[in-house]
Amino acid sequence: MSPIERPEPSRLQRLWLSETIRLREEHAGPLEDSEANRRAQTTHAALGERIQTRAWLLAERDGQVRALHHWLQGARLAGLLLVLVAILSGSGLAVAALGDGLRPVNVFWALGSLLGLNLVLLLSWAISLLLSRDSAGALGHLWLWLSAKLARDAQAAQLAPALLLMLQRHRLGRWGMGVLVHGFWLLTLFTALLTLLALLATRRYGFVWESTLLGGDSFITLIQTVGSLPALLGFSLPDAELIRASGDSALANESARLSWAGWLVGVLVVYGLLPRLALLLLCLWRWKRGCAVLSLDLNLPGYSLLRERLQPSSERLGVCDAAPAQLHQPQAGNNPFESQGALLVAVELDPQRSWPPALPNSIGNAGVIDSREQRNLLLDQLSRFPPARLLIACDPRRSPDRGSLALLGELARTASTTRIWLLQAPPGEPLNSERLSDWHRALEQLQLQHSDSLPLSWLEHGHD
Repeated sequence: MSPIERPEPSRLQRLWLSETIRLREEHAGPLEDSEANRRAQTTHAALGERIQTRAWLLAERDGQVRALHHWLQGARLAGLLLVLVAILSGSGLAVAALGDGLRPVNVFWALGSLLGLNLVLLLSWAISLLLSRDSAGALGHLWLWLSAKLARDAQAAQLAPALLLMLQRHRLGRWGMGVLVHGFWLLTLFTALLTLLALLATRRYGFVWESTLLGGDSFITLIQTVGSLPALLGFSLPDAELIRASGDSALANESARLSWAGWLVGVLVVYGLLPRLALLLLCLWRWKRGCAVLSLDLNLPGYSLLRERLQPSSERLGVCDAAPAQLHQPQAGNNPFESQGALLVAVELDPQRSWPPALPNSIGNAGVIDSREQRNLLLDQLSRFPPARLLIACDPRRSPDRGSLALLGELARTASTTRIWLLQAPPGEPLNSERLSDWHRALEQLQLQHSDSLPLSWLEHGHD
């Protein structure tokens, strides 16, 4: 996907990647971030926004953005698997509650099969909420594990811990995972309700109650107490005589079967579906409300160290940070935003070489870059006024080292299109064929078009 086609990152994704980069730098040391810092400074935004811009640029360069998209795809697949599990579980609960229809349905067993596990897990979630525990829970950890496995990206392993840590710091983990847990159980119970209605509509069931400890009066009180709330919503409630008669054997008359079936459906709706629906809406409201005010904790050491680099009180020269443990591979690219004009710039030319060549007035000349100050000044100018066409002249008698290739990639990312002009050697001085081959290979890896002559027509008109 090209930079133009890539969708804009959401606010949560930018914060998420900022936390990922912070954790990565805590464990592996500071990253090489001179270009990212420079581009973040040009936004003239608050420190938090600059940190997010820097993190996004580093994540794009090092592959975390791609890993994030892979992780989100894995999360969607994991969600579909959980939906399938919920549907199968709900159907299994209804079938276990009613049985095959050959024997009477025990009201106790039916009620326990439909609501027992759900109520136990609901109670445990409420206790963890009261104890201020902000863990993902078993279902949440299963979803995170499946998401990482289905992402099939080694860099995606860093994303889940960063997300959990950021959410836990703002006490949002419980609400985000609450949406997942209550949504799962709501779908499970809704599937159980549909399966229950389908079985009751296609088979004839008789209902009995059996108990050694509870007498008829106690059971009547229990049934009518449990069914009082569903009765307020219009569900049927067996009377005392019908409940007492069902203790001996399943009643054959139609009204008894309808009364028990309506009671069972009402209990499932009122004590199963409605609480889960209410908690799902509560968690969703708290989640959206928390995400709206989510921000970076700028007092964390990883962020406070960036303050002087992204909002410098004065410009400093020299080495600011130790070298990173692993250097990144130079990459080129282009600037997808509005740009205009054409520009010629040369990199580290021999002072004896005659420069610049004769150019039309429509083509700008940025001179020769020989020092770090010139490099930074030019990059700042190109960040503010990106050219549509940029031609970079290089002397192929010099070796294409990492520093020069990184500069070419950085310059290329400021222009819409970039070409490299490999200059001819002075008269009487041959070019080293191996060194020229090194240049060709390096520029092909950067995916930069190159030539050994001045592409004047392309600079003027945008085509050859």
